Amino acid sequence: MKVQMQSVHFTADQKLLDFIQKRLDKLETFYDRVTEGEVIMRLNNEGIANKTVEIKLYVPGTTLFSQEDAGTFEAAADAAAEQLKKQLIRHKEKQVAH
Repeated sequence: MKVQMQSVHFTADQKLLDFIQKRLDKLETFYDRVTEGEVIMRLNNEGIANKTVEIKLYVPGTTLFSQEDAGTFEAAADAAAEQLKKQLIRHKEKQVAH
């Protein structure tokens, strides 16, 4: 899956980008028709959970979106990917039902 990644207010290192890419590649096991993805990582100034990860996945017919805040980008990406996993499974079940 082709994934565009953007980091706002900081420069993401390659280790973080590889982690997110690997996490999103695992989502293809649940629904293989994902065409592309978009990840935005953002630093916030409030509280302990000051790192935000937004993920958009483009699948035929719809766009799936998840946004999570956490203390680290890895934790936020994990939580967002978990939400997208649930959305992908639900979307696939709808497609099979029709």
